[in-house]
Amino acid sequence: MKKLLIFCFCVVSFCALAQSDQLAQNYFDKGDFEKAKISYEELVKSQPGNTFYFQRLIESYQQLQQYDVAEKALQQRIARYPMGGLLVEMGYNYQLKKDLSTAKKYYQDALEKIRKNPGEVYSVAPTFERRVLIDYALQAYQLAVSLQPTLNFNFHMALLYGQSGDTGKMIDMFLTESQANPQNLIMIQNQLVRFMTEDGEATFNEALRKSLLLRAQKDQDIFWNQYLSWYYVQQKEYGKAFIQEKAIYKRDPETFSNIVNLAQLSIEEGETETAKEIFTFILENTQDLELQIDAHYYLTEMRIDAAQPKDYVTIETDLAALLQQFGISPYSLPLQILDAHFATFYLKKPEQAKTNLKAALGLPLSKYQQAEIKMELADILLFEEKFNQALIYYSQIEEDLKNDVVGHEASLKSAKTSYFKGDFDWAQQQFKALKSASTQLIANDALEYFLLLNDNKVADSTQAALKRLARADYLLYQNKNQEALAEFQAILKTFKGQEIEPVTLLRLGQTFEKMNDFNAALGQYQALVDGHAESIYIDEALYFSAEIYNKDLHDPDKAKPLYEKILFNHQDSIYFVEARKKYRQLRGDSNL
Repeated sequence: MKKLLIFCFCVVSFCALAQSDQLAQNYFDKGDFEKAKISYEELVKSQPGNTFYFQRLIESYQQLQQYDVAEKALQQRIARYPMGGLLVEMGYNYQLKKDLSTAKKYYQDALEKIRKNPGEVYSVAPTFERRVLIDYALQAYQLAVSLQPTLNFNFHMALLYGQSGDTGKMIDMFLTESQANPQNLIMIQNQLVRFMTEDGEATFNEALRKSLLLRAQKDQDIFWNQYLSWYYVQQKEYGKAFIQEKAIYKRDPETFSNIVNLAQLSIEEGETETAKEIFTFILENTQDLELQIDAHYYLTEMRIDAAQPKDYVTIETDLAALLQQFGISPYSLPLQILDAHFATFYLKKPEQAKTNLKAALGLPLSKYQQAEIKMELADILLFEEKFNQALIYYSQIEEDLKNDVVGHEASLKSAKTSYFKGDFDWAQQQFKALKSASTQLIANDALEYFLLLNDNKVADSTQAALKRLARADYLLYQNKNQEALAEFQAILKTFKGQEIEPVTLLRLGQTFEKMNDFNAALGQYQALVDGHAESIYIDEALYFSAEIYNKDLHDPDKAKPLYEKILFNHQDSIYFVEARKKYRQLRGDSNL
C-alpha cells in the first residue's frame, strides 16, 4: 500500500509538472512574458537543475527589460554551475543593457574557458549560436578544434558561415565534411539544396559547381563524380549528370541503378534525347535480362510517343520481335502491357490486346503486376466505351491496393470514366475526395476536374456545354486527335462567351501541342490569356506557352517574359516553382 501511494504521488506530481510546463510555454509563445516569468520561476524552484526552464526564465526577464533581475539570477547560477555558456548569457544581458565593453569581457571569459578545457565548447558555442553571435560561435569552434584536433564541428561551422553570408567557406567546409563522414552526406546535401533554391542566391550554384569540379580534378575519388552527378540532377542537367555516371561506371561497373534512375528522371522532365542515350548505353553494357527489358520498354515507349502513323507498322513489328526475344513471362510484363496499349490506342485493335492481357493474368504475378494488367484492361474497355466494365476493373484495383499510389490512380481513372459518360455529380464527388491524395500529381489532376465541374454545373443548369466538352475529352483520350480538335472548335462556336470557353481554349492548345502544331497551340493559349484575364487557367496557358518557346521553338527570349508573369502574378500556381527555376536559367543565374 505504501509503494502504491508513493507511485500515485509521483504520477500526480509528474502530471502537475507537465501541465505547468505547457502553461509556461504557452504564455511564452504568445508573448505574455509577465505570466511566463511567474510560471518559470515556479518551475525553476521545483527543478533548479533544469537548464531549459532557467534559460526561458532569463529570456522572460529580458523581454520585460528586467536586466538587473536577470543579472542577479545569472550570478547565482554561475556561482552554482560555473559553465562557460552562462558567461555568454551574462555577456548578452550586458549587451542588451548597451554595455558592450562589459559584454565583450564576458564573451572573452567564455572563450578562455574553452582554452582551459576544450570540452567547454559544447556549452559556449551553442549559447553563442542561440544568441545569434555568429562570429563568437565560430571563434569558439575554431579554438576548440585547434586545441583538440579530434573534435569535428565542420557541419555546425558550415551552417554558421552560411548564416554570415560567407557561402564560399560554407561550401568548402560542407564538402570536406561530406568526404570525411559520408554518413552525413544526405543531411549536408539537403542544406545545400536549400541554398540552391533560395531567392537571392543566384551565384551560389555556380560557386558549388566550381568547387566540386576542382575537387574532382585534384582527387580522382569517384565520390566527387557522384557528387557532381547529384549536383547536375538538382539543376536538371541530365546530360551532364550522365557524363559523370559514365565515368563512375567505367571505374566501378557493379550497378546500373543510378544510371537507370537518371534515365527515368530524364523522361519525366521531357529530356527524351538524353534518356535515349542513357538507355542505349545500358543495352550496350548489361547482360541483366530485367534491365534489358526495361531499357527496351522505355526506348519503345518514347518511339511511340513521337511516332507518326507511317511508323506504326515498324513499331508493331519491333514489339513482336522483342516479345519473341524475351518470351511471355512475368519479366516481360512491361513489354506485354506496352504492346497491348499500342495495339489499342494506335492500331485500333483492342480485341487482340484484351486477349493477350487476359492470358497474362494467368502468369505467376504479384498483386502489383496484376494491378498493372487490370489497369490496362480497364483503359482498353474505356477506349471501347464499355464504361461499366472498365469501372469494375478500376474498383478491383482500388479494393486490392487501398491507400496506395496505384489505388489512387485507379480512383482517378474511375472518376474520369464517370466524367466521360456524363455522370457529373458522381464524378465530382470522386474528384473532391481525391483532391487530398498523397500523390501531388493525382491531387492536382483531381482538383482541376473538380473545379471544371463545379464552375460549369453552376453556370449551365442543362450541362449541354459540359457534355460536349466531356465528349471531346473522351475523343482525346481515345487518341482521336482530329475528331477531338473538331469537337473543341465546335464547342467554341456554339457556346461562345460562356463559362466553358476558357477551358476549351486550353484543351485546343493542348491538342495542337499533341499534334506538334506549336504555333496553333500558342494561338489558343494567347486567346485564353487575352480574352479571359480572370480565368483559373491563365497560369497554365502562360506556362505551356513558355515551355513551347523554350523547349520546342528554342526561342528563350519569348519564353522568359512568360515565366516571369507566372512569378509576379500567379504565386499560387502549381507551376510556380518550375517557372522560377527556368526563368533563372534563362536569365543566366545558373550555369547552363
